[in-house]
This record gives sequence, structure tokens and C-alpha cells, in this order.
Amino acid sequence: MTDIFRGNFTQQEPIPDEAIAAALTVLKHGRLHRYNEVDGEVAESALLELEFAAQMGSRYCLAVASGGYALATALRSVGVKPGDKVLTNAFTLAPVPGAIASVGAVPVFVGVTDGLVIDLEDLASKAGQADVLMLSHMRGHIVDMDALMQLAQAHNLLVIEDCAHTMGAKWGDTRSGRSGVIGCYSCQTYKHVNSGEGGLLICDDDEIMARAIMLSGSYMIYAKHRAGPPPEAFEAVRLVTPNISGRMDNLRAAILRPQLRRLDSQCQAWNDRYHVVDSALGQVAGLTRVQRPQQEKFVASSYQFLLLDWSGDAIRDVVARCLARGVELKWFGAVEPVGFTSRYDSWTYAPSSPMPSSDRVLHSIIDMRLPLMFSLEDCVMVARIIGEEVALAFAASGQNQA
Repeated sequence: MTDIFRGNFTQQEPIPDEAIAAALTVLKHGRLHRYNEVDGEVAESALLELEFAAQMGSRYCLAVASGGYALATALRSVGVKPGDKVLTNAFTLAPVPGAIASVGAVPVFVGVTDGLVIDLEDLASKAGQADVLMLSHMRGHIVDMDALMQLAQAHNLLVIEDCAHTMGAKWGDTRSGRSGVIGCYSCQTYKHVNSGEGGLLICDDDEIMARAIMLSGSYMIYAKHRAGPPPEAFEAVRLVTPNISGRMDNLRAAILRPQLRRLDSQCQAWNDRYHVVDSALGQVAGLTRVQRPQQEKFVASSYQFLLLDWSGDAIRDVVARCLARGVELKWFGAVEPVGFTSRYDSWTYAPSSPMPSSDRVLHSIIDMRLPLMFSLEDCVMVARIIGEEVALAFAASGQNQA
């Protein structure tokens, strides 16, 4: 057990040459603002919206400054107001409850299963508290969307999908983001396409999308949104909707368009890496792999496993020993959040009662990025190191697990 992994868990692939050339074209003409077009030109941001709407099978699309901005805009667009309660996952990342809090609403957290998806029984028990569910497909894990949408319809819940980790994924034949009234996506560096920051929002509803476009800072130039609703959809909202500027610029749109054209092949490359790791960890004592349903056609840019009922000290020891061998793991069970590993009881602006069964799962979650810069051979080594260190810790200190 002397292998040391030398890869970088935060190194992304280079931007494709086609995207670099498109970015240089925008830089040379200088028209970075999305509404700055010359006669006969369609801005990169408008083209991106048209292409992503078509790719997702959506009527409308809006390109914005970040995935978090897309989430907050979605909430405002469906009418969430200060003081309203909004249901969301206990296992998610901080921008999700942050978006809810940013509009003055109150997050109500719903439990997580050991499949790392929202607990439908807990959701049913809390559905009467809110009109909106902001569903986070956290780390690419997709709940049974047929059952969830049936539950939502029974309780008159509007569903907004946070698809930051599921761009290109499906439940059955339905693309992630197409079950709810709005789908929100992130283009931040560690997502499935990379413009540093950026977000996309899709929707089929005329009035909701008209509000979203006005909120994004379109002034009265909404006709330049080629992937937006017809002009008459704006009449009722254009003078009463605040401008909360969060537009995407043409430079980022130019970088994204070529990446979206190769999304399917990139998703397959991530999944290839996931399957190598998952297969190699299949027989490791003490380690619980996440079971994924057949209907879930996921996109795995990261990998999670569980150390169920391990003590905090034992988990910390595994994380430290893996790091000493070059494998960077993140633990969602630490008392204090580190980096992005916060959870529902970390967000003190949104207090919640304890959820013991969810707390057991959250305490056990280990998370790891799977950059496409890793070869399949790299993934074999990473999995071997994890397996060795988990097995060693389990054998040596299994009795100490709480």
C-alpha cells in the first residue's frame, strides 16, 4: 500500500479550441453586452438560449450570471414572496437555501435517504407547509421523478428543479429539468460545462418566463430574447417586475456553445470514470455504495459513498490517510462546514428541527470529484487507495464506530 496519486482533483479540462476561437471573436469586436448587436447579428447569448432550449426540449431559455441567480429568479418568477415557506432538500449545497433566503422566503428542509435523494415520505408529511418545492438533484442523484411529480400534483406543489449536477441526465426518457415548471442549470467551472460562472433557466410557461426575463435586467429590450415568449406575454409584467440585473454576457455564451454541442460525449466520459471507481469499491468492507435505480440515467462528475455508522474520528482518519496518498475526499458529516460541505444544520439563518434518520446519512457521506483530466487508469488507482484505507480502518477500529 505505497501508491501515491499525483492527480489534481480541481483541475478541469482546457476550454476547447472552438470555444476559444469564438471567445476571441467576441473580444475582437467588443460587443460583450448581450443586447449590443449590429444589424443582422444575433448575439451569442441569444444563440445560446435558442440552442439550449432546443437541446433540452424546452420552449424557452434564459441565460444568466450564475446557477444561484437562476434559482432565485425562478422563485421570484413563480411568485414566491418574503415570508413564504419553500421546501428543499436537507442534502444540497448552500446556494439552494441561499436562493430561498435571498427572496426573503423560509427554507423548510426535507430529509435524505441512503440513496442520497429527497425522502418522499418526509416530503409528503411536509407538503402542506408550502406551495413550492425547490428540488435539488444533489451530486447528480435523481429521485423517482414519477413518484415525486405524482406527490407534487396531489399537494398542488410547484416544482423548481435545481439541475446544477444533472445537465444531460434523465429520469427514464425525461431530461432532468423538464419535469418541474422550471429547470435551473449551472455553468460554473466544476459543472458539466465551464464558463467560470453562469446559469441557464428553462421553462414552457409564457408568463413565468416573461417575468424571469424582466427580472434578469432586459429593460424593455425583451424582443432580443429569441428563446423567449411573444411580446404580448410581457404586457402584464413589464412595468411591475423589478430589474434585478443578472444577465449572461456574450463572452461566456461564446465559450459555452461549443461545449454544449459535445455534452453527451462528455457525460459518457464522466460515467466511464464513475463505473471504474464504483466497480472497484464493490467489495470493500465497511463501505456502502449508493444504489442507483435503473430509470436514472445519471451524469457522474463526482462520486459518493457512505461510511454508515462510523464514528467521526474513524471517518476523519480515513479522509486524512487518503489525502496523505494524494486522494482528496470531502466529508459532509463534520461539525463545522469545510469548503462546500455544509448541510441543513449548518445554515443557522434557516433553523430546522433535527432529522435523525437523515442525520445518520449525512454524517456518513464521503464525496469526491471525478475530473475528466483523470484517465481510467487514474480512477483505478484512486479507487484502490480508497479501498485499502477504508478496509484498513474498518479492520483496525471497527469496534470504535458509533
